Amino acid sequence: MNSSVIGKFAEDAVNFLFQHFRGGFDAFSAALGAVVKLLEDGLAAVPFVAMLIILVAFALWRRGVVFSVFVGLALLTINYMGLWAQTVSTLALVIAATFFSLVIGVPLGIWGARNKRVEMVLRSLLDFMQTMPAFVYLIPAVILFGLGRVPAVIATIVFSMPPVVRLTTLGIRQVREELLEAGRAFGSTDSQLLWKIQLPNALPSIMAGVNQTIMMALSMVVVASMIGAGGLGEYVLSGIQRLDIGIGFEGGLGVVLLAIVLDRLTESFGVKSKKARPVVRAAKTGTSTAPRT
Repeated sequence: MNSSVIGKFAEDAVNFLFQHFRGGFDAFSAALGAVVKLLEDGLAAVPFVAMLIILVAFALWRRGVVFSVFVGLALLTINYMGLWAQTVSTLALVIAATFFSLVIGVPLGIWGARNKRVEMVLRSLLDFMQTMPAFVYLIPAVILFGLGRVPAVIATIVFSMPPVVRLTTLGIRQVREELLEAGRAFGSTDSQLLWKIQLPNALPSIMAGVNQTIMMALSMVVVASMIGAGGLGEYVLSGIQRLDIGIGFEGGLGVVLLAIVLDRLTESFGVKSKKARPVVRAAKTGTSTAPRT
C-alpha cells in the first residue's frame, strides 16, 4: 500500500532530518540515554526495604494512614510477583519523560497564557499531539534515535506533554484580576507578578497537569515496550506474544498499582487549600494587599 502525497511529505521530512542532522540526534540520544540510565541505576541502588519505608512514610505524610497501608501492600505485591526491577525501570522512564515534559510544557503554557496568538497555535498543535495514535510516534522516533529507551522517552514526552501545557495556561488565566491589580498597585514587574502571584495561584491547576502527564506517560509503557523500552511494558508484551494470561495479568497489575500510587501522591499536591489567603505578596517590597486601617 503506497502513501499519499501527505504521507510522502511526512516521510521525506523525517528522512531529511535523519540525513542532515544525524550527528546531532546521535549526540542527543547519547546524552538522554545517559540521564535515563543514571536515574535508573540510582533508583535500583536503593534497597527494596528502604524504598518501601520511604514511599510509605511519604504516603502517610501526604494522604494519611489508609493510603500509606495501600502503598505498602502495593509495593509488597509487586515485589512478591518478582517485578520490582521492571517497576524501577518503568519508574525511571516515567520520571525522565515527566521531567522533560515539564521543562518544555510549563514555559509553553506560560507563553500561551500571555499571548493569544501563541495560545491558538499551541491549541492546534496540542490537539494534534493528543489525537494522533500513540503507535505513530514510534516510527519517526525509531528512525531518528534507533531502538531502546531513548526513542521510548521521546515518544512518551510527545504523547504526555499536552496536559501540562493546557492546564498551565488555564491556571494562569484563571488567576483573579484583582490579585494582579493589587500586585501592579504595589509596583510589581511582569516577572514578579508571574512568580509571586500567577504561578502560586495557578499551582493547583499546574499540579493537575503534572498528574495527567504522569498518567499518560504510564499509558505509553506497553506501547513503548515495542521499541525496547523495557520495564513492566516489556513484561506485558511478553505475555501478549506468548498468549500467557498469567504473565500479562501480573505485568498489567504492576502498571495499575504503580499508576495508583503515583496518581494519588501527585494529586495530593494539587488540592487547593480551603482557607482563603488573606494576603497576597506583591514583589520583594515587604508590602501586601491587605487593607490598611
